[in-house]
Amino acid sequence: MIYFVLKFLHIAGATVLLGTGAGIAFFMLVAHRTGNATTVAAVARIVVIADFVFTTTAVIAQPITGIALAWYVGYSLWDRWIVWSIILYLVTGVFWLPVVWMQMEIRNIATDAAVNCEPLPPRYHTLFWTWFYFGFPAFAAVLGIIWLMITRPV
Repeated sequence: MIYFVLKFLHIAGATVLLGTGAGIAFFMLVAHRTGNATTVAAVARIVVIADFVFTTTAVIAQPITGIALAWYVGYSLWDRWIVWSIILYLVTGVFWLPVVWMQMEIRNIATDAAVNCEPLPPRYHTLFWTWFYFGFPAFAAVLGIIWLMITRPV
């Protein structure tokens, strides 16, 4: 029973990471394409909340449930697929942590522009495209981790 609870929590966490990441990217891109500071500010505000509530929770739960599962099943943390999963998890973190800061900056810049009835400034555009491109390696790493979890290659 404990195995199934741990596995459920681990799979749910991976699903939240993948789904929230994809959803956030989609909504931010759609808001950005409007060019409207008010829209970008509103969406970025929601995105920041979603990242803190959902992504952060999953980021904390994944190593806890993963290590507990490995221990319970009897896997060594030095199995190659686990080592690669950990490396990819760290890669994801290297790209995700700056993205969280960028989202907050994007929110703040767009809010200021909306309040002052100004267009989105060049700094916003630089941050947005940096944020956008940081998502690709993070998303690819999460997909790699999920593949490793499913296949557990020798």
